[in-house]
Parts: sequence; structure tokens; C-alpha cells
Amino acid sequence: TVAAQTAPENFFKQKPGTDYYLANYTEYEAYLKRLAGESDRMKLIDIGKTAEGRSQWMAIVSSPANLAKLDHYRDIAGKLARAKGLSEAEARRLASEGKAVVWIDAGMHANETVTSQGQIQGIPRMLTQSDPETMRLLEDCIILFAHDNPDGMELVSNWYMRNADPKKREFATLPRLYHKYIGHDNNRDSYMMAMPETENVNRVLFRQWYPQIIYNQHQTGPDGMVVFVPPFRDPFNFNYDPIVMSQLSEVGFSMHSRLIAEGKAGSGTRSAARYSTWHNGMERSVAYFHNSIGLLT
Repeated sequence: TVAAQTAPENFFKQKPGTDYYLANYTEYEAYLKRLAGESDRMKLIDIGKTAEGRSQWMAIVSSPANLAKLDHYRDIAGKLARAKGLSEAEARRLASEGKAVVWIDAGMHANETVTSQGQIQGIPRMLTQSDPETMRLLEDCIILFAHDNPDGMELVSNWYMRNADPKKREFATLPRLYHKYIGHDNNRDSYMMAMPETENVNRVLFRQWYPQIIYNQHQTGPDGMVVFVPPFRDPFNFNYDPIVMSQLSEVGFSMHSRLIAEGKAGSGTRSAARYSTWHNGMERSVAYFHNSIGLLT
């Protein structure tokens, strides 16, 4: 049985994702705390402070049994990722015992508002659904739902909602960068960590949890498409281990197949866009140096 959790439409002023409404980070943070108090499928972790001093939250979602042994599964993920002194037999045993760790973020580019508003809807679904697929995911996976840019979400949402008349709401005239000092280039900071938010994220990804899949969500895609999903255009970057590039294609095509199976047209791949595996500085591309499958959509 699943305890009743507060649905987004019963918490926010308006249902996130509906027209002319953007929840801000303060409201998002309060909602995460509400869910954490209601569900045994979620643990809420403060991963560090932002440039403006906000707490950067990460919701760890899995089965109650997995959450009770989080340190154990994190230890397995770390041993497998570092592979220090591991025999093949020991690695296979750990892989069999461990759980798949998947990072899914939102909000890196604060003016790409869909990802943050979408995460508000995605997390409670994982906490309340009890269909066989959801139960299998909770059993097999530890999902790290995180936010890349709390300050930007607060700024953009507050600017958008400042007009009482919904038809006048916009964020095109926002008078400052949505990320302190760096603006849109928080997308290219993952190799350098000039921002505290990037340092917080990289600590989780490459010092604590070592996810096998790192999924970095964006919004604006190529004209004429609903969404771009990997595989990226050829040729792939030959500096990476080819198995990482191969598995990146497998995961991406699995996503395409699911969209097609559900009758959701409009996803593009490969040469449908200019995205590639040749830029080294982004969250999803530094992942390849760590042998993780880095996705952007």
C-alpha cells in the first residue's frame, strides 16, 4: 500500500505545467519537504549551497528497502566506478548485488522552464504509482532527482509571475543574468567548477554516487521537433571508451522506441541536430570521462 501523498495541484497556487504559471524554487523546496515527510520511497538530501546561499536539494527515490541500505549501495557504486584492486569475479558479484544509479536533473538553464515544472510532476508519480513497471524501477534503481540552478528558478519564476494579468507574463525582459556571474554558461562549467552549484553536482556524480546514467534536461530544441534525444550525430568522440558511446546509443534509442510506442511523435536523433560528443565541458559530456552514460534532451 502507498500512503496518500499531496498531489502538485493540491499544493501549488496552480497546477505546475499549466498555462501562465511558474512555481518558484521556494515553493518547489517546500513541496519536496512535504513529499519527504509523506513517503517512504524518498529521502531528501541537501547537497550544498548555491551562489546566493540557497540549499540545493536532491531527492533520492527508490524502494523503502533500498533506502534503508543507501550507504551500502553507494559503496558498491563507488567500488565499481573506481575499480581499484577489484578482480573480475568480485566486480561481477558487486554488479549483481548493486542497484542502477540514475541521475535526472532539471533547471540548468532557468529560462528553459519546462524541466523544473516537469520534475515537480515526475517525482510524485514515482512516489505514488504502484504498477508493475514503477515497482520494478524502484526495486532495481536508485534515482537521484536534482536541481542544477535554484537561484535561476527563483529569479525567472518571480519575474514571470510579477504581473497579475496572466497574458502579460513573460521573462524575455529579465534585467539580469539568471545565474550569478556566469549566466547561460553554467552549461559549460562542469570541467572547471567555477560555480558552487557545479561543484555540488560534481561531488554527487563523481565523488559520492557515481551514477551509471547522467541525464541532463534542457528545453529548447531544433526547429520542427518536439524533442531531441541521443544518439548524437556521427562521428563520436574517439577519445572516449567506445563501449560508453555504444551504450549511450542504446539508452537513447530505447527512449525513442518508448516515445514511438506511446504514439508520441516528434523526437529527433543523430544528424537531426548539431549536438555531438565533442564538447568536453558540459555535465553530460564530462560524464563520458568517468565512463557514465551522459544524456541530454
